[in-house]
Amino acid sequence: MKETIRVTLIYGSAREGRFCDTVADWVLSELRELGGCEVSILDPAELTFSGKGPDELSAAAIEAKLETADAFLILVPEYNHGYPAVLKAMIDSAYRPWHAKPVAFVSYGGISGGLRAVEQLRQVFAELHAVAIRDTVSLAHVWSQFDSQGHPFRPAQMKGPLIVMMRRLFWWARALRNARAETVYDSAAA
Repeated sequence: MKETIRVTLIYGSAREGRFCDTVADWVLSELRELGGCEVSILDPAELTFSGKGPDELSAAAIEAKLETADAFLILVPEYNHGYPAVLKAMIDSAYRPWHAKPVAFVSYGGISGGLRAVEQLRQVFAELHAVAIRDTVSLAHVWSQFDSQGHPFRPAQMKGPLIVMMRRLFWWARALRNARAETVYDSAAA
């Protein structure tokens, strides 16, 4: 039997009226059905930020969630051809907890579906020694993808790519968890 994968689901927006909650509810319902993972949520709307980043308590909460995760799933909107500043502040508040762990993305937005934000994040996570997996779920014109209760209009079409991405994320999570258990990542280059 395969061990449960601990996934930290990171909300990429703290804007009032954000669509992130609708996307997150859909993702969480699909993950419950898929099984094999334990999900914790990291939501910037529940944290405190200033121009310098998260306050001390929020930074500690972020680091603790990242530290215990086997993998990360980031829900990222695209704002003005990029990802939100609050997401960058959360990412930059920790360093080592990202190392040798996989990251997957569910992006959303207008015509590009958030893909420009994801491509920028891939560069950021490479610098953090994290493994950004190739598969991405991208929701173009996201506001037209869900009904007023937050249910997808085309659930099967959306579910397929999410399941493929999550199975690959789980594979990477197991492989990297085993590798981290054998050798401390920082000592691998020593």
